[in-house]
Amino acid sequence: MDRSSYIFDAGAMTHPGNVRPRNEDALLARADVGLWAVADGMGGHDAGDLASQLVIQALDGISDATTALQLLEETETRVLEANRKIIDVSRQRSGGLMGSTVAILLISEDHYACLWAGDSRLYLVRHGVVRQVSRDHTEVEEMVASGAITSEEARNWPQNVITRAIGVHEKPELEIVTGAFEESDVFVLCSDGLTKHVSDEEILRQVSADNAQISCEALVHLALERGGYDNVTVIVIRPLRKMTSDDRAMVSPAEGLPTTDVWE
Repeated sequence: MDRSSYIFDAGAMTHPGNVRPRNEDALLARADVGLWAVADGMGGHDAGDLASQLVIQALDGISDATTALQLLEETETRVLEANRKIIDVSRQRSGGLMGSTVAILLISEDHYACLWAGDSRLYLVRHGVVRQVSRDHTEVEEMVASGAITSEEARNWPQNVITRAIGVHEKPELEIVTGAFEESDVFVLCSDGLTKHVSDEEILRQVSADNAQISCEALVHLALERGGYDNVTVIVIRPLRKMTSDDRAMVSPAEGLPTTDVWE
């Protein structure tokens, strides 16, 4: 059984924005293994872009996972590897601030897994409704969850400190959500440079009409038109159809897990 029974229309775009001198975002699109990721680096000088690149480089080393469970375990291992490398580099630089958010989408057969740390997001569009699958790891989000402030107040909160990131602590805290994947679903991965300027409903409108690459470009350009105060990165993944025997002959076979929850 193939790792994924779908082929995908997937697009990706990253842009430094209109203000920042460099792009500290990085992305990865690996449809061959069923993995997509967005990382948003933080730190002075070139530390932020190096941190995000270390996360993406580690994830890009995945190639031999033959089951959904192995893909998940390998992904977690690679994130731990990136975490160690970022900490090592930070120590070499006298312990300056250095780290990266990450949002990862894994797809195997008819299931998906979302892993993340920080405020880069994953959205799921299903039956004309957009839903944020990930939950921002920020002080503001924690305040909303505790009832200290409202969602409306959170939109204009002056500071939004990240509470989880890769490369900050010896053991990174990844949150994981899994679920069943439908053929009409559309996934959107993005850095906060998009969501600072573009609403969830606008994301829904852009990904509902066009192909994946056009959707990515439209969302990035919308963020830039509204100021582009941060780096902007977007990945859009939509299923086209179930794989046929001819499709399978063109890709490397990989065994899946014939269980209800393929991630266990």
